[in-house]
Amino acid sequence: MPLNLDYPPGATPLDPDELASLIPGHVVTQGELNEWEQQNILVGDDWARKQRKEILNEVFVRQLHRQMFGETWKWAGEFRKSDKNIGADWLTIGVELKKLLDDAHYQIEHASYRPDEIAVRFHHRLVAIHPFPNGNGRHARLIADLLAERLGQPRFTWGSRSLTDATDTRQRYIAALQAADARDYAPLLAFARS
Repeated sequence: MPLNLDYPPGATPLDPDELASLIPGHVVTQGELNEWEQQNILVGDDWARKQRKEILNEVFVRQLHRQMFGETWKWAGEFRKSDKNIGADWLTIGVELKKLLDDAHYQIEHASYRPDEIAVRFHHRLVAIHPFPNGNGRHARLIADLLAERLGQPRFTWGSRSLTDATDTRQRYIAALQAADARDYAPLLAFARS
């Protein structure tokens, strides 16, 4: 039975090749996929909390995505191989990610911003790069949480609700990302702690 997906506003549609890489054969609806992915994400989160190694490098970024989605998608942890409705040109993902990681190291070393702002800016740019076919927002939120913790802060609340469904909370999140696109990070900073 084919997978029947109902993308919420702002979601990145998967192409047929990416959809064909779904691992669980019993998943046929968006709700079942969301549930399955959430279980996989919890495993990835548990794995991430146990890590004591450097998180601001490409190996960790890929490995975290693989841990979060490796039971769902065969391409988990692999950069996308096509352009999407959002994100850097797929051929430049590695370069853009390296620039982001280098900038984050610099911001931390020089205390360019408060810890929350460093983590939120990192999240925003990682979402904007959109390195993977799917799961970029969830991945970027988790790595921002890990970064905040490494900087001595608690994890973010990200609106205290699921952002996978088309809700007012998701709309506020997308609006905050769009404000950050225009270099106004205040709404995203506020949303991250709301």
